[in-house]
Amino acid sequence: MKVLVTGATGFIGSHIADALLNKGYEVRCTYRKTSNLRWLKDKPLETIEADFFDVESLKEAVRDVDYIIHSAGVVAARNYEGFLKGNRDATINLLKAAEATAPNLKRFVHVSSLTAAGPAKSLEQPITEDMPPKPITAYGRSKIAAEEEVRAFKNKFPYTIVRPTAVYGPRDVAIFQMFQVAQKGLGTLMGFNKKYLNLIHSDDLVRGTIQAMESDKAVNQTYFLASEEIYNWQQIIDAIKNAFNKKFFVKIRIPHFLIYTIAGLTEFFGKFAKNPPIFNKDKAKDFVQEYWICSVEKAKRDFGYKQKTSLEDGIKQTIDWYKDKGWL
Repeated sequence: MKVLVTGATGFIGSHIADALLNKGYEVRCTYRKTSNLRWLKDKPLETIEADFFDVESLKEAVRDVDYIIHSAGVVAARNYEGFLKGNRDATINLLKAAEATAPNLKRFVHVSSLTAAGPAKSLEQPITEDMPPKPITAYGRSKIAAEEEVRAFKNKFPYTIVRPTAVYGPRDVAIFQMFQVAQKGLGTLMGFNKKYLNLIHSDDLVRGTIQAMESDKAVNQTYFLASEEIYNWQQIIDAIKNAFNKKFFVKIRIPHFLIYTIAGLTEFFGKFAKNPPIFNKDKAKDFVQEYWICSVEKAKRDFGYKQKTSLEDGIKQTIDWYKDKGWL
């Protein structure tokens, strides 16, 4: 069985490609001219250059594959239109290419995000898949728009949508700075109220994604993939502190108004930069939410998903990897 993985030069996609190889699948990975192939080098997989806005290159990428795992996407853009182009429109083009040149496609797996659903209202009511999506940012709205396009193809081929919560693990660059700061003995907490969230280690996310791809029960279904345990930021900072074995460690709380101020400044100066900033006012809105929590009961029931990496073990493994690679 041959699987196409988009976004395979990135954090999650590269781990998905590795796991598929370990399970005996043939793996084809897309890359762009500007992609760094460091995670794909010297591995028994096929790479193919493709552009999400070059239809012919996409047709070649998906030709005769049995499965597609679409993990590519845009996490930073200057406006909503930019997010739509990178997340919704790119997905539409991939779906159309699959319809044209992958006639026997067994599953289109779309990697979305908890932000497509939005935050929960309370600790007692985690978000579930049957709740109406209420995204609060441009990124989240673009991810739900992409999901809707995937569902529109249900009569062409079966799909499965997975919505990961915040992800961490080896190769991650998105929250790497938090570990850099913690190594210096400093932990930052957002606001003065407790904030709760699910995290997921990359190993758990990859395993859950492949389980969903292989499960007959997951046909035309949507699932949250996350830790089974709900954490607060105090627990996360303490786990990082313990992994570094820091005796002297200072925790600083950043008021919400200061978070928005920093985001506004970053967004303003980002207008003059080549690439849009990842941290902006929308991202600040994400940071100040109290309950980024969801239920994984549906995934547990339908295909046996289970969190296997504890927060403490996952944090230590991630830090050890950073150190081994000279990042820390």
